[in-house]
Amino acid sequence: MAEPEFTATGVRIARRLRSLTRAGRVRISDGRLELLTSYGSEIDSAPVRTVRASRPWLGPADRALADLNGNRYSLTLGAGDPAPGESGPPAARRFVEAVRRAAGRVG
Repeated sequence: MAEPEFTATGVRIARRLRSLTRAGRVRISDGRLELLTSYGSEIDSAPVRTVRASRPWLGPADRALADLNGNRYSLTLGAGDPAPGESGPPAARRFVEAVRRAAGRVG
């Protein structure tokens, strides 16, 4: 099994107004994006080339949106943000960049 291209833990995953998990995991590995509960059960997964990932125009910097299989998920990826005073992009931005990089899209 190859090393995951992106992994985030402690992610709040919601669909519409319903929270699915408050401590889930997001993983990009072997060309697939997987949304998992804290117990490792799959919420949803799809080939990364079919996933649309973006940041909302307004809102916190730790929030990202992901469209998988016709469902839109709101992801709060605050756990991997750099500490105050440390350099590095927020986890939400790294997630969007990782999806685009894994799908072969640039920008």
